[in-house]
Amino acid sequence: MDRRSEDFFQNRIHVGSKFMEINYLAVLVCGVMAMVVGMAWYGPMLFGKTWMKVMCVDMNTMTPEKIKEAQKKMAPVYVLNFLTVLLTMWVLAGYVEGWNTVSGATNALWVWLGFVMPTVAGQAMWSGKSKELSWKMFFISSGYQLVTLVIAGWILGMWK
Repeated sequence: MDRRSEDFFQNRIHVGSKFMEINYLAVLVCGVMAMVVGMAWYGPMLFGKTWMKVMCVDMNTMTPEKIKEAQKKMAPVYVLNFLTVLLTMWVLAGYVEGWNTVSGATNALWVWLGFVMPTVAGQAMWSGKSKELSWKMFFISSGYQLVTLVIAGWILGMWK
């Protein structure tokens, strides 16, 4: 096994001449946290009803059969979403480890402000939806990303 493969399996990422230690358990915890926050955020407890309107889904027209069919289609999407969330958390862990002059939560805030928020804003602006729905889409999506990234940054920063 070459040196880089050994480093990966020893939870180290080699960047330039520095090794960054990645806590994979913390990454997994952050991934689970993001999914749990997402279920609450996009569920009926918080913004689910508004999100359904933004996405043009009328739950009043959904029959039990249509709901069951939609749920079957969602299972692979949840798995793929969890994998992409793990990737995000892994990259954030490396970022937090590499830039340790500020807290993990502060790092996450800057990642959100510089990369996530502008991307979500662009998606909302170009969605073709009304101005009102575009703003709702932006605030719900970017708000979820802000909350999960800051919590994850805090976890990753504290759990080194």
